[in-house]
Amino acid sequence: MTGRIMRLRLLTAAATLTVALGACQGASGPTPATPAPSPTLSTSTSPSPSTAATSSRSSTVPTTRPTSSAAPRPTTGATTPRPTTPRPTTSAPTPRPTVTPTRTTSPPSTCSIPSRLLGRDLTALGTERKVVALTFDAGSGNEAVASILRTLAAEGVPGSFFLTGQFVDDFPASARAIAGRYPVGNHTYTHPDLTTLTSSSVRAEIRKAAARITAVTGQDPRPWFRFPFGAVDARTISVVNAECYVPFRWTVDTLGWKGTSGGQSVASVVSRVVSAARPGEIVLMHVGAHPTDHSTLDADALPRMIRELRARGYSFVTLSAVIGPAP
Repeated sequence: MTGRIMRLRLLTAAATLTVALGACQGASGPTPATPAPSPTLSTSTSPSPSTAATSSRSSTVPTTRPTSSAAPRPTTGATTPRPTTPRPTTSAPTPRPTVTPTRTTSPPSTCSIPSRLLGRDLTALGTERKVVALTFDAGSGNEAVASILRTLAAEGVPGSFFLTGQFVDDFPASARAIAGRYPVGNHTYTHPDLTTLTSSSVRAEIRKAAARITAVTGQDPRPWFRFPFGAVDARTISVVNAECYVPFRWTVDTLGWKGTSGGQSVASVVSRVVSAARPGEIVLMHVGAHPTDHSTLDADALPRMIRELRARGYSFVTLSAVIGPAP
């Protein structure tokens, strides 16, 4: 009896416990099963063979890439600034020492050419007096310079000379001997046909010759000028005038420069000058020898020329009789 009662109590207690546990479970709900973690997929490209071999031995796929040991790349957002070089200042540079030239090659501001002489290439002195101007061009050789200077000195006759710059550079002693006694004019530097040159080139020829003549002889050749070959036009005369020169042509060319090989002689030279004689005559002669026959007909004819002109009542002047002294 007592044993049955004990079993009944135990059964009752177990039933009660079961009911209690069921109530607890119904209140909280079933516990969800925890899912297995899914592997993280790598976004890299197919692994290299060495990586694939390693993965096959491992059951776990790494969730992060290994950290690279390489140094980080520099960013491109900002560049290292370049060192700045200071710009030169705009202040005036230190002036160089001034070299004083031997002469001014530009025309003077007080150029005093008479207006009546502008635009002209003079062929005579423009006088009614029985005077003659003996003029000599010096452009190539100097073979007759000494003879001409002796004759002029012995006869007491003046002359006017036109020198090229090259003559002055080639024969400085002759140039100084001439300029020491008589006026010298400008015959350009290289003796070109000026009508074939630009105006700026004409000026360059004139100024270079003037600079050399003045430097070597001490004489300013202005205002006397002679065109090489007598080649002239209105434009070149204008350029010459602007440089403060008056161009002088000639009344008669002796043609002594043609030499004996060109059919000339002392007699022909004298005859041409005397037959062309008139008041204000300008005679053209040369101080060099003929390049092939080496004759110096102008120098040889000069004493006789002077005597015959004097016999006809002529005296001799320089070109300054037309213009006056140099500016």
